[in-house]
Amino acid sequence: MKYWLIKSEPDVFGIDDLQKVGREPWTGVRNYQARNFMWKDMKPGDLAIFYHSNAKPPGATGIARVADDPYPDPTQFDEKSEYFDEKSTEQKPRWWLVDFEFVTKFAGMVTLETLKADPKLTEMVVCQKGTRLSITPVSAADFKHVCKLGGWKP
Repeated sequence: MKYWLIKSEPDVFGIDDLQKVGREPWTGVRNYQARNFMWKDMKPGDLAIFYHSNAKPPGATGIARVADDPYPDPTQFDEKSEYFDEKSTEQKPRWWLVDFEFVTKFAGMVTLETLKADPKLTEMVVCQKGTRLSITPVSAADFKHVCKLGGWKP
């Protein structure tokens, strides 16, 4: 099993939204490295820290699970979508996604400030300066520690 951190803006789609719908395709990722994590590395059952980005404060809010194998992001084919990609075809899609399902919401947000201040999390990608990827790998130790800080035992 692998562990991940997935970012979303809470006013666009937050942990409460995932809890409400139960399962959601992770559409609109348009960074090749983040796409490759979903396409080539994520497997059903992998767990992800759900992180609210572009929020005041930003931070980890809960856990989601990869619900299925990757498949082409349908928004790339939709001319009305802000994620439309005219160079992508159904025969040769450029963008892939997975569905995430809700697992749990933390008792309280684990803020970015808390993550950065914790000496056990210095190697965590989200704690590194200049890191903006919407999907990043997380070590098993870091995942368990963030869960503990959030009040959830995996």
